[in-house]
Amino acid sequence: MSDFILKASVRNDLGKGASRRLRRANQQVPAVVYGGEKGAQSISVEKTAFYKAIEDESFFSSVIKLVIDGTEEQVVVRDLQRHPFKPLLTHADFLRVDATHEITMNVPLHVVGEEKCVGIKDQGGELHVLANEVAISCLPKDLPDFLEVDISNVELGTTLHLSDLTLPAGVTSVDLSHGEEHDNAVLSITKVKVRGGDDEESEGEGEEESSAE
Repeated sequence: MSDFILKASVRNDLGKGASRRLRRANQQVPAVVYGGEKGAQSISVEKTAFYKAIEDESFFSSVIKLVIDGTEEQVVVRDLQRHPFKPLLTHADFLRVDATHEITMNVPLHVVGEEKCVGIKDQGGELHVLANEVAISCLPKDLPDFLEVDISNVELGTTLHLSDLTLPAGVTSVDLSHGEEHDNAVLSITKVKVRGGDDEESEGEGEEESSAE
């Protein structure tokens, strides 16, 4: 689990106009933190550290230390709203987490071993990634930055499913918890489709014969 610390302050000037003024100042990002035994609280997050943090993929699957006017909260990102065409964050939602309660998160799926993959290197196949994220449930202390699947020994024609993933201790798949029918495919190694094959050549020969007649 990565270590991220964001500083914030309580925001008492509320409403869309207040949020616009905050964004125009270009120093803070309007946000809200909710969940747990406390009520929802409007805050403003220090922009520089926030923008740097979101460049790291693991930020979105980590427990974050949010320091609000000196008081620490353990949170995860639940939603980020972005400007439709400018590279700006317009609002953020943070969910409080409790060390004794499981949380549900989407974590990235990292595929490794592609350069050694039997189905690709020796059998002429190609990789198709069918899921970039996996929904998991775990205690905050067990939250992984990502899940890894090694395809070094995967052969041509193979499809890997959620049940084929090795999950860290204390981590469960949300989809699989709903039954085997939710054992979704995450990647496959299939034969490379070659354009301009025998069928196209045959069609070309037929057209030439027709022209000759």
